[in-house]
Amino acid sequence: MDLDAFIARWTAGEGGAERANYQLFLAELCDVLDLPCPDPAEAGRERNDYVFERAVRPRDGDPAAGLKRIDLYKRGCFILEAKQSRLPGHKNAIPGQLSLPVDDPATLGRRSIARGWDVMMQNARRQAENYVFLLDADHPAPPFVIVCDVGHAFELYADFTGTGRAYAQYPDRKGFRIYLEDLRDPAIRALFGTIWREPHSLDPARVSARVTREIAKRLADVSRSLEAVHRPEDVAHFLMRCIFTMFAEDVDLLPRGEFKRLLEDCRAAPDAFAPLLKELWAKMDEKNRDDRFFSAFRTHLRHFNGNLFNDARVFDLGREEIGELLEAARHRWTEVDPAIFGTLLEQALDRDERRKLGAHYTPRAYVQRLVEVTVMEPLRADWQAALARAESAKEERDDKRAVAAVRAFLHKLCTTRVLDPACGTGNFLYVALELMKTLEGEVLETLARLGETESLGLERETVDPHQFLGLELNPRAAAIAELVVWIGYLQQHYRTRTGHPSEPILRAFQTINFGQRAGYDAVLTWDGYPVPTVVERDGKRVDTYPNPRRPDWPEAEFIVGNPPFIGGKDLRSRMRPGYAEALWAAHRHMNESADFVMYWWDRAAELLTRKGTALRRFGFVTTNSISQVFQRRVMERHISVKPPVSLVLAIPDHPWTKATRDSAAVRIAMTVARLAYTMGSL
Repeated sequence: MDLDAFIARWTAGEGGAERANYQLFLAELCDVLDLPCPDPAEAGRERNDYVFERAVRPRDGDPAAGLKRIDLYKRGCFILEAKQSRLPGHKNAIPGQLSLPVDDPATLGRRSIARGWDVMMQNARRQAENYVFLLDADHPAPPFVIVCDVGHAFELYADFTGTGRAYAQYPDRKGFRIYLEDLRDPAIRALFGTIWREPHSLDPARVSARVTREIAKRLADVSRSLEAVHRPEDVAHFLMRCIFTMFAEDVDLLPRGEFKRLLEDCRAAPDAFAPLLKELWAKMDEKNRDDRFFSAFRTHLRHFNGNLFNDARVFDLGREEIGELLEAARHRWTEVDPAIFGTLLEQALDRDERRKLGAHYTPRAYVQRLVEVTVMEPLRADWQAALARAESAKEERDDKRAVAAVRAFLHKLCTTRVLDPACGTGNFLYVALELMKTLEGEVLETLARLGETESLGLERETVDPHQFLGLELNPRAAAIAELVVWIGYLQQHYRTRTGHPSEPILRAFQTINFGQRAGYDAVLTWDGYPVPTVVERDGKRVDTYPNPRRPDWPEAEFIVGNPPFIGGKDLRSRMRPGYAEALWAAHRHMNESADFVMYWWDRAAELLTRKGTALRRFGFVTTNSISQVFQRRVMERHISVKPPVSLVLAIPDHPWTKATRDSAAVRIAMTVARLAYTMGSL
């Protein structure tokens, strides 16, 4: 059977006989797309790795309990659940059924503007995700969950973390639903082939890592050249502006191709580079549209603002350096992982400063694992509760109440704040934003199915950088963190919404270090901060820290991060003179042998137990000594109160992936806490 015949055959029916049709439909799909066909099922489950009706049973359930069956399962690849839409008014229709996405048979298998509320597809997705935890213990969570509306469409959801708890629209809200007509596109057919054969190769993080490494190498060459004659701090800010300009061109915030053309022209005439770039950035910062006409691009520019291009400094570059920027600009910046900025910062820090600060950068996999449990797990639980309320309202034909339930969750999501009190270059904040924007995409899709479009005021309520707060001692890292969050936001905006964000594109939300340009110490402040008071003692000038105390932290619903790794016994030697004594004076309840990271843990736990707190959970990466006696004393003070701080997740010992060759070889722990009596996972 050829593709045209397959599409015609399956879009001609009325639907409704899911059990009778889905195996034939999927078998013919495999044949048409040249995919391997499912194997015959065997009596035992051991070798049923690619079969229809794959049996599963709860791992801790009653052996006599009835088996559940996955419609189509391919080990290490996907779980597929099939549901077949019934057309209202036809013989297979369910009496009193709700409106489905394919009320008009003419749209069966085709992409259309109309998207109806389809509770069967939602239930199928929920069922497939539940099956992940019923698989045999030696079967990993598959990277894909596929929901199939027989004869009409497929919906793709992916989770590359291996936890099975974070399935989200793949690749994004705009592309996760594939109609039968879409199979005419060779790229779509290739996608199915990859899901069947090499699904992990579709992990966006793999593409991002490759592209990021390639770009980072080129930018590092420019950075090293400039740092020979300019301050590293100024070079970092210059490269940040270059990076954002490249990204803005890639998403059409600047005219497509024009910045690359400017770089090409300047490579031939390097003296033009600094004047042209200075004028471009000045125009991007202008408030009035009449002042934003850039003659080199022959158009008016959008208003960017946000302080990034305010009094922007530009350096003269030679042909070679301009060429490196041009090659970097030719990459697809929508695929770049903003953690590139962390890489740039690490290259700017010298070894002495790194040792002094305990600076290190958390691998992406560790970041996401901690953010998933700390932030996303409770938010997804809230979302499932909102969906249940909406489904109940739809069953009672109360569309207004269904919309209100979903919009109430959207408002909650768009006002949820995440704080990283040791944010570095913003990796945790970026990953939290990315995951929350992905969840926002699901919420918007649900509202679209309920008849609510973005033109009905939804564009004014969105997850954006004002929700992601950071504290950071290194001012360069703080500046980079702010830009990381903005680029992360814009990347996700174009994956979940239509059109450009409103102007100004960038805004000065003052979310990092309360908007201060200086660094911010998250665990110690004093009168005259950040400069110690110099006094003379025994004929020597020494630094003192008058009135040492704990500094303020911004209010947030979630706290997550990776504070500096400095052992309690090393505080005096690793910090500047007098700092350790001032730290202990400001935290008199802490034992002096506690590791530095535990000052963050203690403060977060105190905020969690404070009356009327907004904080719901906190999670930190710490040294694995957290299970030892001096660190346990810090935790026990909060675990023994009523209600207690309970550990939702505890990973006592995990290898650390070194960020650089000269990084310290350490092992880490992870803990996530909430306020309640609860059973956690170890």
